[in-house]
Amino acid sequence: MEGELVMLASDTFKTALMIAAPMLLGGLLAGLLISIFQATTQINEMTLSFVPKILVVASVLILTMPWMMNIMIDFTVRVFGKIATFPLAG
Repeated sequence: MEGELVMLASDTFKTALMIAAPMLLGGLLAGLLISIFQATTQINEMTLSFVPKILVVASVLILTMPWMMNIMIDFTVRVFGKIATFPLAG
């Protein structure tokens, strides 16, 4: 019983990481490129770093939405399939 719950928690964290990874990596890459650009040109404008990152994260979200939905649907189906195997508390 405890082993199944640990596996479920592990699967939950893996799924969340898989879903968040493309957006986080896109924002990280955009931030790195913007930082390099700002360092080479000595432009220290605060909005220059935020607006492109927001656009990149939104673009990655739109492009990967079907894949993310498939991952979430598969996870939900697995969790609902395991609900019957857990005994009721009390």
